[in-house]
Amino acid sequence: MPIYEYTALNVKGKTITDIIDADSVSGARQKLRASRIYPVSIKEVYDRAAKKETRISELLRPFSSRVSPAELAMMTRQLATLLGAGFPLVSALYALIPQTRSSVFKRMLSQIKDAIEEGTSFAAALAQYPETFSDIYVNMVRSGESSGTLELVLNRLADISERQQALTHRIRSAMAYPVLMFFVGTLILLFLLTYIVPSITEIFEGMNQTLPLPTIVLIGISDFLKNNWWVFVILIVMIIFGFRKVLKTEKGRYWYDNLVLKLPLAGTLKTKLAVGRFSRTLGSLLENGVSLMAALDIVKNIVGNRLIADAIESAAQSVEKGGSLARSLSEADIFPHISIQMIQVGENSGELEAMLGKVADIYETEVEATVSGMTALLEPLIILFMAVIVGFIVLSICLPIFEMNQLVG
Repeated sequence: MPIYEYTALNVKGKTITDIIDADSVSGARQKLRASRIYPVSIKEVYDRAAKKETRISELLRPFSSRVSPAELAMMTRQLATLLGAGFPLVSALYALIPQTRSSVFKRMLSQIKDAIEEGTSFAAALAQYPETFSDIYVNMVRSGESSGTLELVLNRLADISERQQALTHRIRSAMAYPVLMFFVGTLILLFLLTYIVPSITEIFEGMNQTLPLPTIVLIGISDFLKNNWWVFVILIVMIIFGFRKVLKTEKGRYWYDNLVLKLPLAGTLKTKLAVGRFSRTLGSLLENGVSLMAALDIVKNIVGNRLIADAIESAAQSVEKGGSLARSLSEADIFPHISIQMIQVGENSGELEAMLGKVADIYETEVEATVSGMTALLEPLIILFMAVIVGFIVLSICLPIFEMNQLVG
């Protein structure tokens, strides 16, 4: 059924903009007038019968179809609430469409509703939009549909999404101040070296005496930055471009992921973050009836590191042959020892799902503690670095002045 976007006036004379599905423009007008809404303009934004897309729209689709995780989590929570209140799925989706702010998400929900009305399952309708609904989301919804616990599954999906967003927000908040200090400090140093220092050091050029080594070095650096700043810009662009190109290759990505895991602080943080995400997602999938093999196949794609993903894939192959999950994961020597022990206890006690949740709690807390510790260490280091550079600049300027005073004296 076509979807129409309209601008209309309500009974109070207020202008409203929304979408509505109808067989035709006249049908949309009749629907609106029956609701005491008086349309000013109506235009078609989607028609299920017309599925041909131009090359331009196909190229732009990955960018134009993005839905924020916060918006997806809110929709999931609201949908679970409406289903718990007794709404049929189609009616619940129809009720959510006007409340959705994003026009892209509105059209997406409308298309999903139409697909369900035509007989498609909810999970299959969601699977048509992989850029918005991940494999985890689709598989959990499929399990909820088959077991009749869709409301419970949606609530758990909302919990997972909200936990991940909260953790990401705390990490970003903790890193924001040191990063801001670094960039502001770098800009201030560049300003000093390219504008302030040259104007001060001009007075030394007419002196018929040998300048101290620090002053010579400072003048050289200042002149180079002032006259060749474009070299640094080109170099930075080339490094970024080359780095991104390397990451697109299989070997490059593997090399980068291996390097990250070997770094002293970043490697520990990445491992804890990946283990927490692995445990939280795997536990939720198992709780909702997804088989262990299928769950491992899904989870390996969300850890964000090729080495850890390979370890999970090898563990899945071992489990398929009858091996233990904990023992299989321990063979890769990547997962922390305590996580392996807790998973083993969960397997032996038959409470693997609950134990995975505890593992996730532990490592999510440790990630926050690690980030807090890193930021607490970064702030004084950045201040110390800035102090050393500024001290060098001041010393380089003052040394010739001291020498001049000694000669005059």
